[in-house]
Amino acid sequence: MDQSSKVSVVVARVRSLVHDGTLRAGDPLPSTRALAAELGVARGTVVAAYDQLDGEGYIRTRPGAAARVLAGSGVPRPSTGRASAHLPAVAAPGDTGDAVGLADPSRPGDPSDPGDPGNSGDPGDRAVVDCRPGIPAVTAISDRDWRAAWRAAADAPLRNALSDPAGLTALREQLVAQLGLARGFTPSVARIVVAAGTSEALSLVVEALRARLGRAPRIAVEDPGYRSGHRALTSAGAEVVPVPVGADGIDLTVLARTPVDAVLVSPTHQYPLGSVMPVGQRRALLAHAAATGTVVLEDDYDSEFRHRGSPVPALAALDTDGVVVHLGGFSKTLDPRLRCAYVVVPSGAVGAAVLAARTARGAVVAEPVQVALAHLLRTGAFRRHLGRIRRDYTHRRERIAVRLATSGVPGLEARALTGGLHAVLTWPGPGTGAAVLARAAADGVLVADLADYETVRGRSGNGVVLGYGAVTLPELDRALDVVLAAVRATGADPG
Repeated sequence: MDQSSKVSVVVARVRSLVHDGTLRAGDPLPSTRALAAELGVARGTVVAAYDQLDGEGYIRTRPGAAARVLAGSGVPRPSTGRASAHLPAVAAPGDTGDAVGLADPSRPGDPSDPGDPGNSGDPGDRAVVDCRPGIPAVTAISDRDWRAAWRAAADAPLRNALSDPAGLTALREQLVAQLGLARGFTPSVARIVVAAGTSEALSLVVEALRARLGRAPRIAVEDPGYRSGHRALTSAGAEVVPVPVGADGIDLTVLARTPVDAVLVSPTHQYPLGSVMPVGQRRALLAHAAATGTVVLEDDYDSEFRHRGSPVPALAALDTDGVVVHLGGFSKTLDPRLRCAYVVVPSGAVGAAVLAARTARGAVVAEPVQVALAHLLRTGAFRRHLGRIRRDYTHRRERIAVRLATSGVPGLEARALTGGLHAVLTWPGPGTGAAVLARAAADGVLVADLADYETVRGRSGNGVVLGYGAVTLPELDRALDVVLAAVRATGADPG
């Protein structure tokens, strides 16, 4: 048996022990060295198996600590006052080192088995699986790194002073370095403004445009698009103008004949449909903006998670005319409850207006939060965290792609899987997204209706948006089972 097969057998065995309840949430696993010795396989085999199980959401590995079970019944085993390092019922292989017999993947408890307890029973007795988009894997960050960041915040000296409205210099310096590494441009610290989330950042820009124009700005938005962002624009007094989205992002032909003061786009991974704006289209958008005096608001909300294809440069990295206002933040990479985003303003009148608006409003993000984030960036903990969750999200994305490709639902399409934390499922026929959402919710799975992202109803057809950032692989399997059954039951086109 080759190395890959041995890894697969170890993975299947641990999965089955989780699914049948032998291993429960919180249980420790043996060290890779101990389990390799017990099974008579190379330690690298167990390391690879643990790495795959971590990526699938069954276990969580930590440097210097025992791997522990994440998935399972969801009920931690009562503490006995000491951790067990024994993996129950794992039979050692024969003298040949062959791992055959370590697991029988068809036994009850395997994810593909219809008798799996995770896929049966009364829905009323089961926990709700929340697959609504916008929830990242908050708990994936290293406990050690997270605690160290907040210790750094607690250790920061107290001072009798007001916070800098633009944000702490230490955080803004680290953001410059991160943007240079990840997005291909290095603005000056003076061009970065800290905001309380993307919605506050957008309202800040609207305030700046109102002051500069002397009237309510007209802002083109993608349709379907980022509904919370659209509400932030209108709440701040802007007039929102919906523009349809095509395979390459916002329709530039429609935009060219639509007089607006600014345009809000998500070019790296259009929200929610997932289209990626090619470089040629990006340059065309920037040329149009420069020629017409239009401000381009670039929502770079999840550019860190590119699952397929080469990284695409930020619009701000291509901007030679000072027309792009770049928006980024930590809601998708760390925790939306931090309420911390940032704005990179261009040089010139627009940038000066945003800085003036920020100064007038004052500081909005607590200094301890900014110190903690600066620590995560400065020490490399943030980049280590991104590396871990990229792997996790890629595993889940691949699982969705395989499941949908073999779903047997005629006309079912999956979109937005090139990156990010969500997938869009669309289908022909009379079954609406609202009907699928309601049926899935009755079975304990929460998703979003694609129609809720539209300004002009009916542009995108029937569909739902399924977030996979915060769910384990077993929860994702259950969610897909429920959603696909709901699509069939509510009337997908039989073909």
